[in-house]
Amino acid sequence: MVSVGERLSRARVRAFLGREEELSRFGEALAGDPHAPFAFYVYGPGGIGKSTLLRRLADHARAAGRLLVELDGRFVSRDPADFERAAGPFLDVPGTVLFVDSFEHCQWLESWLWHHFLPRAADDTLVVLGGRRAPQPQWTADPAWSGLLHVSELEPFSAEQARSLLVAAEIRPELRDRVLRFAGGNPLALSLAAAAGSAGCGREEIWAPTADVLRTLLAGLIGEVPTAAHRRALEVAAQAHSTSEELLAAVLPGEDVHPLFSWLRDLPFIESTLRGLHPHDAARETLAADLRWRAPNAFEAVRQRLADEYLRILREAPEERVWTVTDDLFYLFREGATLARLRSWSREDEVHDRPLRPEDIDVILRMATETEGAASADLVRYWAHRQPQAFSVYRLVSTGRIVAFTARLVLPSPPDAQDLATDPVVAAAWRYTEATAPVGPGEHIGVSRFSVYPEQYQVPSRVIDLSSSRAQAEAARARGRAYGFAVFQDAETWAERVKGTLADTGARPRVGEYTYGLFAVDWRQLPVEAWLMNFISATEPPAAPSGPSPVSRSAFDQAVREALAHWRDSDAFAACALMRARLAADLGDPVGELRALLRRAVDDLALDPRGVRAREALAAGYFSGAPTQEAAARRLGLPYGTYRRHLRQGLDLLCEALWQQELHDPRR
Repeated sequence: MVSVGERLSRARVRAFLGREEELSRFGEALAGDPHAPFAFYVYGPGGIGKSTLLRRLADHARAAGRLLVELDGRFVSRDPADFERAAGPFLDVPGTVLFVDSFEHCQWLESWLWHHFLPRAADDTLVVLGGRRAPQPQWTADPAWSGLLHVSELEPFSAEQARSLLVAAEIRPELRDRVLRFAGGNPLALSLAAAAGSAGCGREEIWAPTADVLRTLLAGLIGEVPTAAHRRALEVAAQAHSTSEELLAAVLPGEDVHPLFSWLRDLPFIESTLRGLHPHDAARETLAADLRWRAPNAFEAVRQRLADEYLRILREAPEERVWTVTDDLFYLFREGATLARLRSWSREDEVHDRPLRPEDIDVILRMATETEGAASADLVRYWAHRQPQAFSVYRLVSTGRIVAFTARLVLPSPPDAQDLATDPVVAAAWRYTEATAPVGPGEHIGVSRFSVYPEQYQVPSRVIDLSSSRAQAEAARARGRAYGFAVFQDAETWAERVKGTLADTGARPRVGEYTYGLFAVDWRQLPVEAWLMNFISATEPPAAPSGPSPVSRSAFDQAVREALAHWRDSDAFAACALMRARLAADLGDPVGELRALLRRAVDDLALDPRGVRAREALAAGYFSGAPTQEAAARRLGLPYGTYRRHLRQGLDLLCEALWQQELHDPRR
C-alpha cells in the first residue's frame, strides 16, 4: 500500500519543472560532498515557485533518510528563543535539514541566524531558506560564508518549460499559445491556468504581471462556486490570516463547515499550514479586492464576524494564544491608517520582549537616567521592586542587546498610600478617577507607566506598538479593570496622536525636571472590544454607547460570555461588564438575581427542540463545575468537536434571547 505522503511526493515529481541547478547543488550536499554548500537561500517575487522548490528539496531530503524540520515564516514568533525551540533538532541531531519558507515574514531574524544560530548547527546538517527578499549583502560578501552559502534568484520558466507544463496539464493544443501569451513564464499563472484546464483559457488577452491576470485565472479556476455557503467560505479565507475549520464554523454558524473546509483545502492556490489554510499572497489580494468590489456589504460583514470571533478568543484563549490572536486581528485591518505603522516589520530594528530579570535592573536604570533623569530612575527602581512582573525588557533580535523597557502597572482599589506618596504620576491618575468616576471595590486600574527607548524616545516605534498591543490584550482579559492610563512626555504632541482613542485628563504631573501628560479611557463606559475596533479600523472616534442599551450588540455578546465564564465566582461575576447592562438595572440583589436570570435563560433554550443540545452544552460547560471544556465534553459523552459546535450554537441562541430582553423587556 502506497502512503498518502508517497503519492504526494510522486505527484510533485511529475509536475515539477526546471530548477536543475538548485536540485543538483542540493543533491551534492545531501550526498556529503565536502565542497557543497551548507546553506541554500532562494528568493524571488510572489508566484515564482519558491515554495514548490522547497517542497521538492524536502522530498529529496526525506528520500535520503534525513530528519526534516519545516518552519513557515508567517507563523514564526519575533522571539529568537521560540525559533530555536522549534528548530531544536537542527542544533542537536546530526544530519537534520532545516527548511524555512516565507522567510520574508521573519526577515528580522536574518542577522541573528548568521551570527548566533547557524554556527551552532549539528554535524552534517543543511539549511534552506526561501523568501521574497535577497539576503543582506554582507553575507554573500563575507569570505567565511562564501563557500558555505548558495544564493539563487528564481526566474520565470523558459518557453520550453512553460509549454511542457501545459502539455502535462492536457491543455488543448490550439489553446497553448494563447495561454503562453497570457501567462508568460510565471509559474503561478501557468499553474493556475493548468488547474483551470482548457475551459478556463478562453480569453484573448496579452499577459502582463498584474492582478488582472490572476483575477481572470482565478475566475476560470473557481468557475461557478457550488453554493452560497461555498462563496462565504471563500470570503472568510480571503480575509483571515489563516483559516481553521473551527474558525470557519464560528464565522459561518449553522453551516456544515467540514465539506466547505475540504473544498477550500483542495483549491490549488490554498496552502495548508500548521495553523490552517492560507491562500497564496498574490491570490489572496486578488480575491479580496474582487470580493470587496463585487459584494462590499458581504465583505464587511465577514470581516466584522471574524473580528468578533478574534475578540472572543482574545478574552477566552489560553495565555500562550493571546498574541497570535492579536496578530490575526491586526492583520484583518492591515489596510487601516493606524495599523499601517503598527504592523511595519523592520529588518533593521526588530525587537522582542522578555520579562524583567534581576541582571537587567542596572541596564534599565541607566536608560531611565539617560532619558528621564535620576528622579524617574528612582521610580523605576521602586516599581521594579513592587511589581517586577509589570516590566518588559526589549532586545534587538539581531544582537540580543537590550534597547528599551516598558512597565504596565496594575493598581487595586483602594490604592496603597505608599504608592501614591512615592509616584506623582500614579497619584495624578487616582485623583482623576476620584474626580470623574471613582474606582469601586474589586476594581483596579492599569497604567502604562514607563516607555523608555533611548534611541527612539517617546516617538512612535515598535516598542510602543508592542507594549500597546499587550496593554490592550491585558485590558480585554482582565476582570474588574476600571481605567487604562498611558503616560507620555511631550503631552501636546501625544494628545493629537491619541485623539479619539484616549482622553487627555489635563493632568501634567512633574517628576524631577520633566512633566508628563496623562491619558485615560474608562473601560466601564466603553468596552475594550468597542475601543479596539474603533482604534484598528480607523473609523469614527469611539464614544460611549448611547440609546436604549448602554452597550453595543457586539460588546453585549462579549459581556454575556464573560459572565458565563465567571458564573461560579461571585466576586469576579460582580465585576463583569454584564452588570452594567439594562438587564441588571434596579435589581435588589444584582449578582444573585442576574446569575439566576442567566440560568433561566439557558434552561429556556430547551423549550425549543433545536436548543436541547445547546442547553446541555452550556450547562455542562459553565454550571456543572467541569474544570475545562474537554471535561464538559466527556461529561456529556460527546467528541470535543461536537461539543464545541453545540456550545457555539448555545452561545449564539443565548446571546440573541438576552439581547431581546435587553432591548425590550429586561424583567421578562
